[in-house]
Amino acid sequence: MLLKIHPQNPQSRLIQQVVECLKNGGVIVYPTDTIYGLGCDISQPKAIEKICRIKGIEPSKAQLSFICKDLSHLSDYTKSIGTPLFRVLKSHLPGPFTFILPASKQVPKILQSKKSTIGLRIPDNKICQDILASLGHPILSASLPDGNVEEFTDPEIIYDIFKEKVDLVIDGGIGGMIPSTIVDCTGDEWEIIRQGEGELKV
Repeated sequence: MLLKIHPQNPQSRLIQQVVECLKNGGVIVYPTDTIYGLGCDISQPKAIEKICRIKGIEPSKAQLSFICKDLSHLSDYTKSIGTPLFRVLKSHLPGPFTFILPASKQVPKILQSKKSTIGLRIPDNKICQDILASLGHPILSASLPDGNVEEFTDPEIIYDIFKEKVDLVIDGGIGGMIPSTIVDCTGDEWEIIRQGEGELKV
């Protein structure tokens, strides 16, 4: 199903429809503040496995991250972090960044890498924010499988490509072409793994 949601004023009944889909183990394609992504409820292992199948990767080897509404979920899913790092997170989020952080035991095992780290995203996107607020916990964030980047900016083309593989494609307008900047914050010195849309300022 292709669901057209207003990017600035998302219709609450449509947001609720997305949330019900996620709670029932559905996989969605949704807009972020950068590119469109694949998503599901992080408490639905079968949906996570389905995303891994779509991407053609093993769940244990997948580098999957999840998106939160705000930093209030930080203590739930990450081990304690120092004040300097918290300040950096606070000054860059919401925004086009994925921060790699030490994972806590509350992170579903299927999402934890061998290093026990997790990627954390808080997109500056109203549709995302409203879905997360209604769902009450994070959703998985995964990039669409390798393909024509320009095609993946148009939700109608995305729908044509993925309609047999996912349960719902959200049309939140034309998406971006540049992914988020990934910053590994697990070592003594933070390292930019992928330079994307965001400029890190520390």
